[in-house]
Amino acid sequence: MAEKRRGSVADHHVTKLLGSSDTRRHSEQHSGGTMVGWTEAERRAIRYVWEKIEVDVVGPQAVASVLIVYPWTQRYFGAFGNLSSVSAILNNSKVAEHGKTVLNSLGLAVKDLDNIKSTYAKLSEFHSEEVNVDPDNFRLLADCITIVIATKLGSAFSPDVQAVWQKFLDVVVSALSREYH
Repeated sequence: MAEKRRGSVADHHVTKLLGSSDTRRHSEQHSGGTMVGWTEAERRAIRYVWEKIEVDVVGPQAVASVLIVYPWTQRYFGAFGNLSSVSAILNNSKVAEHGKTVLNSLGLAVKDLDNIKSTYAKLSEFHSEEVNVDPDNFRLLADCITIVIATKLGSAFSPDVQAVWQKFLDVVVSALSREYH
């Protein structure tokens, strides 16, 4: 019974946080100087999710998930050592550190939602020109981040909150992919 009550309190908090359901929009196309406009409800929802994320847990789990579920992505991580099995990936300190780095970088976007494109300009250039990462991998990582967050937040990651979070990650993916266009 207590579990049910907690869920309804979380749902109430999220509904209050988001306001009306008009925040459930699809991602806008990102071009020009400003990538996307954010409603105040969307800004609150993004901050709400970010405040609940444990970078040291979510980051490593998300990067490990990409490497496990999409094994071809391992080709970009040759310097990480042994990635030959699920156990090796989950226990790899370089995977964990990269996950923390990725999530900390995401925190920069949360802090400056109006300048995500410029926040990721150098990182986009690096991944495009130095590492030659296929930009589709950014989407795969964003999906894994969303899945890990959903497992951690449970009912607090309602459909409305998830839609806003995915819009945010779409903007980040677009910014990271910019140098590829």
